[in-house]
Amino acid sequence: MIIRKLYKFENAHIVRGCTTQRCRASMHGHSYKVELLFSSNFLDHGQMVYDFGLTKQAMKELIDGFDHAISLWVGDEPSYITSMQSISERWVLLPVSPSAEQLSRVIFVLIDRLLGQTRTVNGEREVKLYSVIVHETDTGYAQCFAEDAYNPDMGLIDIASIHFSPAVVAGFGDAQLFEKLKNGTIFTNPTSI
Repeated sequence: MIIRKLYKFENAHIVRGCTTQRCRASMHGHSYKVELLFSSNFLDHGQMVYDFGLTKQAMKELIDGFDHAISLWVGDEPSYITSMQSISERWVLLPVSPSAEQLSRVIFVLIDRLLGQTRTVNGEREVKLYSVIVHETDTGYAQCFAEDAYNPDMGLIDIASIHFSPAVVAGFGDAQLFEKLKNGTIFTNPTSI
């Protein structure tokens, strides 16, 4: 069975190297929709694959880290990166260009890692992140599966190479959330929310 949870955020970027002049040469923004699809052949004690309430915690916070932020590519011009970091309180520095395709891969890696480090307590079994869909517009989206997220031919995404600005980190309910994720800390789902 597959379940789907939708999130929304606003984000700005430049996608260097793409065909479209406007996209590669001018900062622009999108109203993103991100869908997380989870799969399991089992249901928990509430007869759910994974309680949607659980996705409103750390998963939501990680995705919300992109909201009203500028997504920057570490391979871009250093002067551009420095300039954007100096004028925007909220930014995310990524090891890959912030195209919809790469954002779907980045989000897959983050959520897959979080899910893998989470101890469940309500009988959830073999819950896997099936895919991540990033809608950049109403008519265009990218869908990432595990084989895409971890495909080195598409660029390596090491979570240690992702950097959220101090303002983004301060907005997390737990300011250590991302550090804990990078360090392999085990998270435990609450028994009640």
